[in-house]
Amino acid sequence: MNKNLFQNILGQTSPFPISIEVSYAKGSKIYDNQNHPYLDLISGVAVNNLGHGHPKIIEAVNHQTSQYMHVMVYGEFIQQIQLDFAQNLTSLLPESLNAVYPLNSGTEANEAALKLAKRVTGRTKIIACKGAYHGGTHGSLSISSNETKKFRFRPLLPDVYFMRFNNVDDLNLIDNKTACVIIETVQGDAGVRIPSKSFLKVLKEKCQEVGALLIFDEIQCGMGRTGKMFAFEHFGVTPDILTLGKALGGGLPIGALVANKNLLQYFSHNPILGHITTFGGNPVCMASANAALNIYKTEIDFEEVDKKAKFIEESLNHPAIKEIRRIGMMFAVEFENAQIVQQIVERCIDKKVLTFWFLSCPESFRLAPPLNINFEDLKSGIDTINSAINEIC
Repeated sequence: MNKNLFQNILGQTSPFPISIEVSYAKGSKIYDNQNHPYLDLISGVAVNNLGHGHPKIIEAVNHQTSQYMHVMVYGEFIQQIQLDFAQNLTSLLPESLNAVYPLNSGTEANEAALKLAKRVTGRTKIIACKGAYHGGTHGSLSISSNETKKFRFRPLLPDVYFMRFNNVDDLNLIDNKTACVIIETVQGDAGVRIPSKSFLKVLKEKCQEVGALLIFDEIQCGMGRTGKMFAFEHFGVTPDILTLGKALGGGLPIGALVANKNLLQYFSHNPILGHITTFGGNPVCMASANAALNIYKTEIDFEEVDKKAKFIEESLNHPAIKEIRRIGMMFAVEFENAQIVQQIVERCIDKKVLTFWFLSCPESFRLAPPLNINFEDLKSGIDTINSAINEIC
């Protein structure tokens, strides 16, 4: 009954949803209506980096809902929880990234970032990367690379050009007509593609040379996923604009545009209300996100996270695996073709372990366990994945 209702009354994203009927979730597990636990090794696609139902997040959310929820569109009222969140987030970032515009989602953060770059520079040319994924709205889709997902929705934004990720030669596309370059610090949907330090350094220098703004999209790779709080910390390059989402909210919907105050103030005039959001900065989401930031600061040991990640990498050693790409707890496990991956992911679901696909890299499956998963659950999950691989390959 529920499955029929699910398929008929809710908008669908695929003819083949996984269709687990969720009862509740706790820690690293999701429980179905028969109380069967599914080990979540994808963290809701990099959202639940702190697992499900962390008690400190629940406490913060309950406290905020008892005070008030929505009171006014963003930017008009002074709300202490928004200030607490912004101060907490900027305290973790370089001094140049000192102001926050909170939003509803990662894709809205990217939309706002593109608008801000155009407003600040007075230019329209945008450079993105081949293999990129930045979201599903028209602007975010325009700077994403997967043509299969784009072609039905054209025309999209004009004046968008694509360079090869991690290819210094293509930086010649950046010129004095360029408003911004937007790049995932680590490409997620392309199958965990990691740039070189030298590439990002030259990219930053080129943007500074021509007056273009550099935007790092860390919606998926931020918030501890790569083994540091922010992925750009691995590379010694600070963006002009940082976009965040997914795990930032501690399980609730959120996005954030972070930049220097001198840049963000452009949204306040000529025209006023240069970017508008009704629910951005929602106090309940702010409370959840602020609690999550405190947990990252006090409970997450990144050396321990790296030990867990190395354990996964060393334990997945089947000869059918062509390559494992990893940074921190962000994995792509590659096989000969998409059919093998499809079967492995489905077999893992049968065995109550959740892995998942990449839209733009179907020959790999993704792993992104909660950063605080315990070793017992982790070992059990990897044993199950190895068993599934053995059965398929």
